[in-house]
Amino acid sequence: MSSQPDNLILSSGHNFSMDYSSRDIQLKTIGLGFVFYTFVFLFSHMLSSLLLHTYRSLSAKEKVFWDLAVTRAVFGVQSSVAGLRALMEDSAVYSDKILGQEDWSWFNVLTATGFFLFENVALHASNVTFRSFDLALAVHHFFALAGFVGTVVWNWLGHFLPMVTLLLEMSTPFTCISWMLLKAGWCKTFFWKANQWVMIHMFHCRMVVSYYMWWVCWNHWEEMNTHIPLVQRLLFFIGLFLLTFFLNPVWTHKKTLQLLNPVDWNFDNKPSAENGPVRDQAQHKPHAS
Repeated sequence: MSSQPDNLILSSGHNFSMDYSSRDIQLKTIGLGFVFYTFVFLFSHMLSSLLLHTYRSLSAKEKVFWDLAVTRAVFGVQSSVAGLRALMEDSAVYSDKILGQEDWSWFNVLTATGFFLFENVALHASNVTFRSFDLALAVHHFFALAGFVGTVVWNWLGHFLPMVTLLLEMSTPFTCISWMLLKAGWCKTFFWKANQWVMIHMFHCRMVVSYYMWWVCWNHWEEMNTHIPLVQRLLFFIGLFLLTFFLNPVWTHKKTLQLLNPVDWNFDNKPSAENGPVRDQAQHKPHAS
């Protein structure tokens, strides 16, 4: 049984002050997130087409993957800042981990919802265009979008767990750099290997953060059962279970293997550090990233 509390904790952030209880403001901010990350995607395509020979040599599917990687990297920076702020700042979000909200956390929840909406549209449009389907990625995107939409719908819910969930994107910028340098044929350089080491460390940190989230839930179990609707709890715990015991370990394993054997798992081709990126083979068989 869930109920909206009377003593909702909401504190204003000086740079994000808006009436986030208004559905109109919520929808506009979600739209802002969707439009901004769509712009990042398109800007990446235009800039890369003008400046990078590597990008122009890629297939259409790889170009989409490149632009999505850039877009995810930008979102990863925003998410890391939001997650670290939730963990390190003495705020209403940190002090009440089930009900605490602030204007800055509302801004991040809503723009993240816009990003996850963009991700789902881009994923399924790409699947239709290139006649492919990545089940693991589709499930990941579904739970991300559904979880944040639930936080918006049940707008009394606290933002600590959503902000810490965003911190799991800490590895995304390094994943983007890794794949771009791999396609450019730089996989034998020290810079690529150093980035790979940092990225693998970030994936280990993701696992630590996942276990921390379980610990927070354990210590606030009664409050979660009281205030968080059953549907939202199911979405959160199923998603967290999949991340903790399947996705994070698999991705960490694959990225570690990639350090020792620099292969593009997504397109089944190998870059050449001497001759630049290898062109696509006759058929691509995408793998989960």
